[in-house]
Amino acid sequence: MQDALIIQQPAAAGDGPRELILLFHGVGASAQDLAPLGSILAQRRPLAMVISVQAPSATESGRGWQWFSVMGITEANRPQRVAEAMPLFVDTVSQWQRQAGADPRSTTLIGFSQGAIMVLESTQQAPALAGRVVAIAGRFALAPRRAPLGTQVHLMHGDQDRVMPMELARNAATGLRALGASVTLDEFPGLGHGVDSRVAIRIGSCLESPVGSPPSV
Repeated sequence: MQDALIIQQPAAAGDGPRELILLFHGVGASAQDLAPLGSILAQRRPLAMVISVQAPSATESGRGWQWFSVMGITEANRPQRVAEAMPLFVDTVSQWQRQAGADPRSTTLIGFSQGAIMVLESTQQAPALAGRVVAIAGRFALAPRRAPLGTQVHLMHGDQDRVMPMELARNAATGLRALGASVTLDEFPGLGHGVDSRVAIRIGSCLESPVGSPPSV
């Protein structure tokens, strides 16, 4: 937690749980990389605690940080690597919830790329961790196996993404809908493997919908 970037920490308001927004960067990046997105969301949610979380391990190249190694990554070994990283991921979310005075329902997890893999897989391996999950340019390690009841899932993907092809997000949405999950999918024309203003605006809109309500489309 010591390497996280606290973007906004408003004074406690009222007797209810505080809204908590946690951002998780991609492999080879750092907490600072999602600071611009976090700042935009903080302006939209002035009472929310907004934190960009840094992954725990340095990459093998020494450039940036990661939740799991992508050296020699394959479809076969990715699920095990994600599963091994998940307990620390869940513990990190739980620690920030305790510090913020936030419960799962008032928590939003936003991940980009490898961070998106972690937030999506948390809905399968640690259900009820958050009320909302936003996955930008991500994928499941395995096809979804259960509907994360009580969690809204928002998938956002550029149609020009060459790192995580658009089809991965479409497959995730199809699988979640078949399981009865609450899910939206937004495709951004011309966007590659990244985040732009359209993504930020859309995330802000998602945060305005109460958890438990039908997702806006």
